[in-house]
Amino acid sequence: MKIAGFRIERERPDILKGLVAGLVAGLVATWLKDRFQTKLTQLQTVHEPRPEAGDPAAQNESKISDDPTTVKAAKAVSEKLFHHELTKKEKELAGPLVDYGFGAVAAMAYGAVAEVVPEATIGGGTAFGTAVWLFGDELAVPAVGLSDWPNKYPLSTHGYALGGHLVYGAATELVRRIVRKALD
Repeated sequence: MKIAGFRIERERPDILKGLVAGLVAGLVATWLKDRFQTKLTQLQTVHEPRPEAGDPAAQNESKISDDPTTVKAAKAVSEKLFHHELTKKEKELAGPLVDYGFGAVAAMAYGAVAEVVPEATIGGGTAFGTAVWLFGDELAVPAVGLSDWPNKYPLSTHGYALGGHLVYGAATELVRRIVRKALD
């Protein structure tokens, strides 16, 4: 089948090759998403006014030490399954492991689906990235108690996360196609 001049189906789908392509794509895409979000955070920090020393916002800023969701997930697994409280050093390692692990597994599933349902790739991976954001960040993460529900966050927070996941989805599809073609 051709859509907008692009052939989007294979003569012989190969789920194993789709999984491998998805794995590589997920790792690269997660790295790119993280770089994108880091740059966004840096830009936001540069353009936000700093609170004055006597301002209550300045006092609250130093009291907030909320772990990222990836670290919260690693802590929950470590404490529930292994009865072990993560050290500061272990948290520094666990956060990225959860981030890259989730990114790789989601992209592997996408790679496998793309083999048998080529229409899943329409949108250049952005539909996939949006789905990961919506069902992961917005629904699953709060449902398991790793964050508050979406209505508790400002719209800018959702935009930041969605932007990162659009980068993740597009990068996943681009790298998946390159790796998948190389595997043929």
